[in-house]
Amino acid sequence: MGKTKQQKQEMLADIKQNLSESQLALVIDYHGLSVAEITDLRRRLIPTGTVCSVAKNTLIGIAVKEDGNWQPIESLLSGSNAFLFLKDDISAGIKAYQDFQKASKKTEFKGGVMEGRLLSQEQVKAIADLPSKEELLAQIAGAINSIATNLAVSLNAVPTQLATGINEVPTSLNRAVKAISEQQQS
Repeated sequence: MGKTKQQKQEMLADIKQNLSESQLALVIDYHGLSVAEITDLRRRLIPTGTVCSVAKNTLIGIAVKEDGNWQPIESLLSGSNAFLFLKDDISAGIKAYQDFQKASKKTEFKGGVMEGRLLSQEQVKAIADLPSKEELLAQIAGAINSIATNLAVSLNAVPTQLATGINEVPTSLNRAVKAISEQQQS
């Protein structure tokens, strides 16, 4: 039984909403996956903020027709496709899909679209290899913390060296007076 016109319009609205919220869209051939396997893929993607949608190619084509950022996806619309809309943590979303792909060995990566560009599997893998937002923030925080630590150590060294110098003056003066008196006695 086919979908009603209203159901198709709702699906189209959902697709457009997912595209508007996404930074990257991936197209995979899901031919041969069971409902349980698609559900497993969706569960793996949820924590990364990625949505997996199985939709007719014609609906996706209609959704991207007027949006230049997503139009390159039209070249991937053949066969049985599932669409991954990566919204939050792109790197984690790609890695979650790659883990699923290794485990199931049933899906085939067709391509991705980001900022109006068609991406190959190598380009998507390069994006996945980038550090996550949390890792980048940790690296920045570490760098800022090391600057503050170095500054504190340097600022702390100035009074210490000044105190050492001030303490050294009487001792040096004492030695100088002692050397002069020894010279005068000899």
